[in-house]
Amino acid sequence: MAAKRKIEIFSAGCPVCEDTIALVNRIACPSCEVEILDLHRPEVAARAKRYGLRSVPAVVIDGKPADCCAARGVEERSLRAAGVGVPLP
Repeated sequence: MAAKRKIEIFSAGCPVCEDTIALVNRIACPSCEVEILDLHRPEVAARAKRYGLRSVPAVVIDGKPADCCAARGVEERSLRAAGVGVPLP
């Protein structure tokens, strides 16, 4: 049996997530095994956290977040730099 590339798509069911699922399914090859994971399920959310995912949609390929999906998400430092928490004069 030939080896498969495991592709996990973490989704919250939103339209952007659905677009990502469609994109991955469109470009997947016969060597790709695509799994759609619902972040509303606690065990899936825990798995996403273990991968360090902080936003959706997110794609993990063979156990590694895709470059487009790594290190994204809300960060306090960025919010503060944009003025959150700073009163207007």
